Amino acid sequence: MIIVTSGHVDHGKTALLKALTGTNTTHLPEEKKRGMTIDLGYAYLPLGESEKILGFIDVPGHEKFLSNMLAGLGGVHYAMLIVAADEGIAAQTKEHLAILRQLQFHEIMVVITKADRADSVQIDTLIHQIKQDYPFLCQAKYFITSAENGQGIEELRNYLQQLLELAETQKPFRYAIDRVFSVKGAGTVVTGTAFAGTIQVEDELSLSTGQKVRVKAIHAQNTPSEQGVAGQRLALNLNVDLDRTPIKRGDWLLQDVPPLPTTRISVQIWVETSLNESQPVHIYHAASRTTGKLSLLQSKNVAKNDRTLAEIILDSPLFLAFGDKLILRSGDAKTLVAGASVLEINSPKRHKRTEERLNFLANLALAENAAQRIAFTLQHTAVVANQIMWGEQISASQLDEALAQQGAMRYQDWCFNADYQAEKTQQILTALATYHKQHNDQLGVSKARLYRMAALNQPENLIYHLIDEMLESGNIQQTRGWLHLPEHKIRFDEEEQTRWQWVLKEFEKANGQAIWVRDMANALGTDESEMRNFMYKAGKLGYLTPIVKDRFFLTETIYAYARLIKQLAEEGKTSVNEVRDRLNFGRKLTVQLMEYFDRTGFLRRKGNDHVLRDKNIFDL
Repeated sequence: MIIVTSGHVDHGKTALLKALTGTNTTHLPEEKKRGMTIDLGYAYLPLGESEKILGFIDVPGHEKFLSNMLAGLGGVHYAMLIVAADEGIAAQTKEHLAILRQLQFHEIMVVITKADRADSVQIDTLIHQIKQDYPFLCQAKYFITSAENGQGIEELRNYLQQLLELAETQKPFRYAIDRVFSVKGAGTVVTGTAFAGTIQVEDELSLSTGQKVRVKAIHAQNTPSEQGVAGQRLALNLNVDLDRTPIKRGDWLLQDVPPLPTTRISVQIWVETSLNESQPVHIYHAASRTTGKLSLLQSKNVAKNDRTLAEIILDSPLFLAFGDKLILRSGDAKTLVAGASVLEINSPKRHKRTEERLNFLANLALAENAAQRIAFTLQHTAVVANQIMWGEQISASQLDEALAQQGAMRYQDWCFNADYQAEKTQQILTALATYHKQHNDQLGVSKARLYRMAALNQPENLIYHLIDEMLESGNIQQTRGWLHLPEHKIRFDEEEQTRWQWVLKEFEKANGQAIWVRDMANALGTDESEMRNFMYKAGKLGYLTPIVKDRFFLTETIYAYARLIKQLAEEGKTSVNEVRDRLNFGRKLTVQLMEYFDRTGFLRRKGNDHVLRDKNIFDL
């Protein structure tokens, strides 16, 4: 467990921690020389037989080094505000207080130091002033201490020992790097705080930069260990050559390969000063810092202490997840603007202020757990499983459990709910009905064409899956590879059946060639108009296929030629000349045949080639 200590310079943070733990946290040479904590200092307090070790972050109190205060606070749930009894609330204490409030710690304890330099009346007055000026500290636990004479140290130590462990050990491992260095005889070492999860020696991790690394050794809370857990300060010895695999402050070590970092997020902010609709900000997250633009979503301006929804567009991408805490400072980095909690990563670029969008974000903010947020996320859309798992920082099994709780489903990489399936199913049925009405001479459409007609912007493999389920349930049917509604059927009467036998004989005589309507009418001594109607009806039934107006192949011949083209297209493409030579056709007929295959979606023309687009269309 890590506890952050914060307060104004010279208010006794470092002395207090030395009294508690015996460790001087001014560990850097420059810090000792200047007598102040510049970067994060750490001290550790073993808790007897429990094997539990408390870690303390002594964050810098000097304004120049304030940005370092925010590094390493991920996975930290407790804070101590340090106030000197003889000086009271100082300038930097106020900003630290504001930041502590914005970071939404589970508990903030107020420790009055240097009690030997003030009387009881002065101390009581100070505590009353703190509670009056900062109402969120009214219920806080107060401790009166002196590092000089030991007053209150034991009481504070005992209280800290009984704090509940709130670390998220069940989530995937996530670790923010704030220092990188080499140790002679060991190699590369990184230090940081584990946001979530657990890690074992010899585990393989992913750097946020993309490389795989192996953990050779672990120091947890400054003690050699076989494992590290969320909420601990960890030093990890990695099998990394820094010359080949650069690592820097702000990088992450993760259990799984991360998605690309985000540059656009939706957040809920707690406002520290009046804000207009849009302004530049500095964004602090773990050991990272960048700049960006903050835009209010619910109003054109907000007042101090308001809570509202906003969007942040980052100048440099960050690895963010739901619930991550951010600190926002003004464009000149001198003033605290707001605290923020991440609601959504990769937020949309358009329609961000619609009522539907704002309700969605409000629901995310109010949701009590990941399963509820996933349910809101899956309303009217399908979402990639890895995107959900990263955003919620959950494992594949935890995702499956959350989907089951909400009655949602997963197919391959995609998660969706019953409403989405019903909506897309209806769109597919409507598209087929419209097609039948507009093309009543066609038996149906290919799967690829139906996808483009009904759900072009949706995941292709998921829509194909829904179509397969509709075929299995009988909502749609397939005849000779063409998809159609069950009621879309055409039949020959007895007289037409006899005529068909004569037409079939003419095609057999043609030996795989196409026949024009007028040539068939002349061969059978029939009126051309009457023959045209008959042959198009045969086309509706799937017996014949018109490749251009009034020129037909037997449908089974079309399928045979499609199989031939699949063989020719070993590298995914073929050409008119290649097909012409194999079929011994004239060029005009071959072009007509290939253009027909293009229209059906079986092929797609690309320059002089015809690329195989959907090899399943003409499967029998």
